[in-house]
Amino acid sequence: MSKLNNLPWVRIAFIALGLIGASCNISLSHAQADYPSKPINFIVPYGAGGGADSRSRQIALRMSAILKQSIIVENKAGAGGNIGTEFIARAAPDGYTIGMGNFAPLAVNKSLFGNLRYDPEADLVPIVLIEKGPLVLVVNPKSPYKTVQDIVAAAKAKPGVLTFSSGGIGGSHQLSAEVFMDSAGITMIHVPYKSGSAGLTDLMAGNVDMMFDQMYSAMPSIKGDKLRALAITSKKRSPLLPNIPSFTELGYPKVEVLNWQGLVAPKGTPKAIIDKLNAVANEALKDPQFRELMLAQGNEIGGGTPADFAALIKAEAAKWSAVVKAHNIKPE
Repeated sequence: MSKLNNLPWVRIAFIALGLIGASCNISLSHAQADYPSKPINFIVPYGAGGGADSRSRQIALRMSAILKQSIIVENKAGAGGNIGTEFIARAAPDGYTIGMGNFAPLAVNKSLFGNLRYDPEADLVPIVLIEKGPLVLVVNPKSPYKTVQDIVAAAKAKPGVLTFSSGGIGGSHQLSAEVFMDSAGITMIHVPYKSGSAGLTDLMAGNVDMMFDQMYSAMPSIKGDKLRALAITSKKRSPLLPNIPSFTELGYPKVEVLNWQGLVAPKGTPKAIIDKLNAVANEALKDPQFRELMLAQGNEIGGGTPADFAALIKAEAAKWSAVVKAHNIKPE
């Protein structure tokens, strides 16, 4: 090999290869420094008008202003968030397709669906947590159940008779109830609907006994006396419902459930781009109006590093995988 190195054509080839490699590195570095140089596609794995959609449009608007580049929000709903999340995972890892990563697609669906066509850990990279929000156990105002203790007593007196609604199999509505039943040593009947709003509507009509609903969804009906709140799934009471106890306070510390969402990108997206998006999102989360929007819905404001969000996803996936397996929860 040393003799070959002395041949002029071999030396020229090595020099050429070195120049090509250096050129590629300079080009890639330049492209990342100029990022974004064109509009970014932002995928929402749920339908228009829901919580994930509205929050995605709010964060995209603020990030777009900081980046001075358009961010185009697109809804790709279906299969419990799997369709849109898979689309993000399969996109080119160049920073021009990002999206909202949610509780179920990132932490539940891998254990729930046997044929999931993406792996949250292997195919996606976390950017930043946007928010976490508790759920609230609600009943119809005409319900005889005025406290959590009333529900536990009734369920123990008549096992498998009380009903709870949800927005579908494996979502935070159902999983909250499953953890509650485990903690209280009771059994109830799950009545899944096609959406959380449908489950809530039937609760208000008196067709089911209770529901664990996201605070942002339930608050208008609670304020309008169309629902009665009994307990909240955060560790502490919410400032929005100061008279409503937490499950931890009532002696059920395992019933701590926070629905969350944050930004994700396809695996392989350059670290420099992930870091830039993280910095921009953290800056957007400082916007006073944006913060007020989240706090007014009872949510905790996110932020932090990609590693922080990755750690949350990993811990949540382990927690909910165990619940799904213990209760043998299967998709419809």
